[in-house]
Amino acid sequence: MDLSINHPSVIARYYTQRYKTDIQKKPCEDQCILTHSNRISVITLAPSHPIIAENKNVQSVDFKVSEKLDRMENKVTGKGKKGGQILTELAPLCQVTCSDGSEYTLHSCIRGALIEVNERLVDHPEQLTQKPSTDGYIAIVLSKLKEHENQMERLLTAEQYHEKLRIRKDAVDSQP
Repeated sequence: MDLSINHPSVIARYYTQRYKTDIQKKPCEDQCILTHSNRISVITLAPSHPIIAENKNVQSVDFKVSEKLDRMENKVTGKGKKGGQILTELAPLCQVTCSDGSEYTLHSCIRGALIEVNERLVDHPEQLTQKPSTDGYIAIVLSKLKEHENQMERLLTAEQYHEKLRIRKDAVDSQP
């Protein structure tokens, strides 16, 4: 019996990868949205985001995005996930500070209700780079039923994302 069969990961089996690139017109600040068929979306960093691409040392993750708004105070109750903070596509989720002094604001990328933020990143910010699609996820967002398909269509598919990366690389390679 051959036990060397490779099975697809949980992410590959149950989630569709979508991408938002150059968020807020900042080059390469790309994020990945892992979407389940039940409209739950897991917000993560894309491999091309400078934090991952440049293998930065993440010093801190702060979910307090303004004086009056701390994403960690989000409280959701019940089967219908009532009470979640309402997010727009460009709503900030957290501030990330790296040891080289660079700072990044990570965004929701989709409209919906904030179900949870990954509070473990506060104590273990290195998870953001070590396991970005699993333990290092940023947040979970539930989009509205009527808006879900339209929102997904506005994001890049995995193929479109890889084509965008190829175009970026070609542009860099063609510079003298």
